[in-house]
Amino acid sequence: MTVLTRRNLLKATAAAGLAGIGASTIARLTGVAAARPEPVILKTSNIEAKLMEAGPTRNVLTYGEAGPPPVVRMRKGEPFAARLINGIDDPTTIHWHGIRVPNKMDGVPFMIQPYVYQGDHFDYAFTPPDAGTFWYHPHCNTLTQTGHGLTGVIVVENPNDPEFDSEVAINLRDWRLGDDGQFIEQFRPRDAARAGTYGTVRTANWLDQPQYDAPAGGLVRLRAAITDVTRIYAFRVDGAEAAVIALDGNPVPQRFAPDALQLGPGQRLELAIRMPDDEGAIVSLRDVRGTKPKILATLRSAGKSLKRDLRDLGPLEANPVAEVDIAGAGRIPLALSATAENVSADSICGTLGYSFWAINKVPWPGDTPDPTAPLAELKLGKSYIIDMENLTPHSHPIHLHGMSFKVLSSSTRQVQPLVSDTYLIQPDEKVQLGFVADNPGVWLLHCHIIEHQKTGMTSYFRVV
Repeated sequence: MTVLTRRNLLKATAAAGLAGIGASTIARLTGVAAARPEPVILKTSNIEAKLMEAGPTRNVLTYGEAGPPPVVRMRKGEPFAARLINGIDDPTTIHWHGIRVPNKMDGVPFMIQPYVYQGDHFDYAFTPPDAGTFWYHPHCNTLTQTGHGLTGVIVVENPNDPEFDSEVAINLRDWRLGDDGQFIEQFRPRDAARAGTYGTVRTANWLDQPQYDAPAGGLVRLRAAITDVTRIYAFRVDGAEAAVIALDGNPVPQRFAPDALQLGPGQRLELAIRMPDDEGAIVSLRDVRGTKPKILATLRSAGKSLKRDLRDLGPLEANPVAEVDIAGAGRIPLALSATAENVSADSICGTLGYSFWAINKVPWPGDTPDPTAPLAELKLGKSYIIDMENLTPHSHPIHLHGMSFKVLSSSTRQVQPLVSDTYLIQPDEKVQLGFVADNPGVWLLHCHIIEHQKTGMTSYFRVV
């Protein structure tokens, strides 16, 4: 389900059979208290789907029996449970991207949990500490499984949030399809060694430029998750007043217009949009990066104007992320670089067969029970600052599992002190990211352009 309004929420939830909605949310909607959450069932399956005019695409992967993976809804501070059932012939896991879960729930094969074979299941249970927009995906054979469809949006609700008139959740992703509508090779080595291999068909919620009705003159909360394996976006809204209210699951310190805002794979955008007063008026969410701008999705004003004012929208409540002690923080140097091309060894979750990238001059050897040494051993509860430098001519969305950081400074631009789990570092940029090592375990840090991740730009911290 992608659109919620106060009037249709209960009706739409019933029609969807409550699929993909957390038990705590079900209890709130129905008024029935749930002592223990019923697990959301996320079963992987291989389906056919209509992704382009050429006809149904075979070997599309999803959670469920048909269509895109469900939007999974949780509630901040309330227990959540999910059961992954693997119905495909490839081992898999689930990573809850951006949610600060306990380490054993992080879904990284063999560093954290065994992968799930066909016919087996794994039970995830955690209490999300933060509200916002997140997403879920495999962390095994990632390029193929996410590239074929296993990416879903997560909404963690906060009852203290300001009131909107409707909500739209959008899953943004490419597909590598040929003219016949069937999958072609997921990557090309020459592109993996550069910016990455782009898809040929672009979708929002598996559709080309879907349109959603929203109350005329109302305030819409638009949540967009970039679940693509490669593409970097530059967002713009046409036809209405819009403000960025949150990035990567956290409120922005100061709201601003999405004027060609660049975000990369793994990142999430939340917009407050004031719909036009005129019924039938169209609002467009566009990607203006590159030489071929693309309308991603549209909103259509419907009904009599509610005459809301964007300036009356109250602030989002900050998430309980520990404040970094800059004066007492340890320093972690982190250099992103290319590496001499070589053939990589096989790994638990597959290999692309090459190494092109490195962190601190060390290319990741692949997913193994005994990987390279960690970037650093971190003391539980201590503050750290990552001094990250991009020595490459390409942008990299660097994602940290298990913890959130604050953007402290950049060598190339003015930055807001954003709290995030993914930072899109530009070529030749140096950036300082501060965080508190408050979640014990081993936590991956990697580029979320999946070809870069799988060809060397991966490492991890150990928090003890």
